Amino acid sequence: MNFTAGQIADQINGTIVGDRDIDILNISKIEEGSKGSLTFLANPKYTEFIYTTKASVAIVSSDFEPTEKIDLTLIKVKDPYSSFTTILELFNKDLSNRKGISQLTVIDKSSKISDSSFIGSFSSVGENSIIGENCVIENQVFIGNNVEVGNDCKFYPGVKILDDTIIGQNCIIHSSTTIGSDGFGFAPNDDGSFKKIPQTGNVVIGDNVEIGSNSTIDRATLGSTIISDGVKLDNQIQIAHNVEIGENTAIAAQSGIAGSTKIGKNCMIGGQVGIIGHIKIGDNVKIQAQAGVTSDVESNSRVTGTPAISYMNYNKSYVHFKNLPEIVKKIDKKD
Repeated sequence: MNFTAGQIADQINGTIVGDRDIDILNISKIEEGSKGSLTFLANPKYTEFIYTTKASVAIVSSDFEPTEKIDLTLIKVKDPYSSFTTILELFNKDLSNRKGISQLTVIDKSSKISDSSFIGSFSSVGENSIIGENCVIENQVFIGNNVEVGNDCKFYPGVKILDDTIIGQNCIIHSSTTIGSDGFGFAPNDDGSFKKIPQTGNVVIGDNVEIGSNSTIDRATLGSTIISDGVKLDNQIQIAHNVEIGENTAIAAQSGIAGSTKIGKNCMIGGQVGIIGHIKIGDNVKIQAQAGVTSDVESNSRVTGTPAISYMNYNKSYVHFKNLPEIVKKIDKKD
């Protein structure tokens, strides 16, 4: 579906400067704009491109005034970046507006799939599962038994949703992610071997959650592994059994959280962070990339290092650490 500049402006409460009826066929970066494309200018570093871009329409700040002649239509808004994000969502929703079930998909007769949802080829849905309205399930997705999926969810190719998982509304799960696999639970035997501990719980995911590619979230040993509303997980993240993550917490790539750890609300966790099991991290905590968290962290803390300590204490300690060679030289001279 194509849009006009006027239709776009109406969506974001923008003011048109130029041709309101000009057609928008796609969206583009400002430096790579082409005829019929919509772009935006939010970062002043890219201002020079507003005069050379071949895009037809640009979203700009309400206080932007060109210093040279421009040939494109402007849509002036208070926050260009946020407004452009809204338009990206509009285009993406339009592209995802598919319905129906591929003839190459296998769905158990006991499961219920909304007529407004789409399921692609070579996917499968097990027994007694429910798929809500307006969901898009791409090719080669596996959905097990007793799974519940809310409305407006999207699963990319290769996603695996195992038995008893519950997923809320408006969730996005990217390619090759597995939800509900067994937790890493083994009991040592007297002979040095290990006995597998049955994993009988499930995974519960709230609303508005996004999970990146190649991530794994293990089912609980007992009870539930919980990913609360608004959580954002990057690619290649491991969430172990019985972990609980609070609302609107974001975790960057290649981080791992061991079993039964509880993480609070509105936390920001950098890439390659390791968090041991059975600890508690409070609300509004910031953990720097590559930190190793080995004990409880109070709310509103900022930690870094391995083992992780206060960010400010770490910086003070580092000043002394980097000066150790010179300090040793001085000590050696005194001897």
